Amino acid sequence: MAKPKIYAGLEIGTSTICVVVGEVSGNGSIKILGIGQAPSRGVRKGEIVDFETAQTCLNDALVEAEEKSDVMISNVYLAISGSHIESLCNKGSIRIPAADEVSEITEEDLDEVREIARDIKLPPENVFLHSIIRDYYVDGQEKVQNPVGRQGEVVEADYHIIHGIKTRLQNTIRCVREIPLTVEEVVFSPIAAAQVMLSREHKDRGALLIDIGGGVTDYVMYSGGSVAQSGCVGVGGDHITNDISVVMKIPITRAEKLKVEHGGVLIEESVSDSVVLEDDPLSSSFEIDKEMLNQIINARATELFEQLKERITKHDDLNTLGAGVFLTGGASKLKDIDKLAEQILGLPVCLARINSMSGPAAPFENPQLATSMGLIRYAQMIDSDKSDSDKLITKIGKKLGGIFGGANLE
Repeated sequence: MAKPKIYAGLEIGTSTICVVVGEVSGNGSIKILGIGQAPSRGVRKGEIVDFETAQTCLNDALVEAEEKSDVMISNVYLAISGSHIESLCNKGSIRIPAADEVSEITEEDLDEVREIARDIKLPPENVFLHSIIRDYYVDGQEKVQNPVGRQGEVVEADYHIIHGIKTRLQNTIRCVREIPLTVEEVVFSPIAAAQVMLSREHKDRGALLIDIGGGVTDYVMYSGGSVAQSGCVGVGGDHITNDISVVMKIPITRAEKLKVEHGGVLIEESVSDSVVLEDDPLSSSFEIDKEMLNQIINARATELFEQLKERITKHDDLNTLGAGVFLTGGASKLKDIDKLAEQILGLPVCLARINSMSGPAAPFENPQLATSMGLIRYAQMIDSDKSDSDKLITKIGKKLGGIFGGANLE
């Protein structure tokens, strides 16, 4: 049996920086050894805007994770987010040359068709982040996981490609490297979270994972076991907090406390309760109407889910999602947010849970940790070369030219 391996996952979120250390045993099971968290500063909408401040917060989370896990961290798998990240699907095909009147697909044929499918023109400022195989087709008919050895005249590869602005991606990586930490792999946040939030059955039946963070909301949609869509919407929980602050003319800290402790997403006509905010060092106590609070929250949350619906239905039918919608991220803890999502998306919605890991129970109830924990599973998949079974391909494609560090996986 293989020796246990230890991995560290790092997410630099708008609200929280999180480091998770996990041990993968020889049989593939994962045990969480330690978690470090620190309030995030110097980060806006998932992107670093103040290096020195962000690095101080990152170091705090790193030290806590090292102390709790008794592991000295030098290498990390890094989650990336930001509204600049986009995705698309693209196909490539080749005709198989016949040998003795038999056209048999070889590994070299697959290499060629993969290159064609991934050969797309991006905006000049963008680079490839992931290329994920969706399906192979032989003679335009069958979906097959591995066409090698099959007979056919034409083989086709269908890829989901994720890309982002090079300088913005480099800024986050540079911030981490200066700690100093080695960045083993850069992973789009919802791709990581899906590894522990969605089961194989969910992906096969069709599922949408929505990760509602502080500054942005990431999403990934699976259909027939493959990634169909992914992206990032520039609306998150901090926008709700800011709305409350502006409308009610209260400081951000009080608005956040009000949102978390008393806020709800649904507007109920029967709600007539008031909430009294007690004195704090900066403000005197005052009374606010709870219905008004919920109206503010509802308006922004409605905007978020309507934007998501508009994006997804441009290319896919939500009715194909047999497993429904799964919510995660810090803002998914808002009261009744799943009910509002159901109303707008017209699908069953539930709060996702972290699966297939062991360790202290409390972290598994915290949706803010989903991405960092998912990075441990992702690292295990990459390292054990099991990516084909999950239709997950590439450790940063060739066209990145190694600018992020980390080897290529074809």
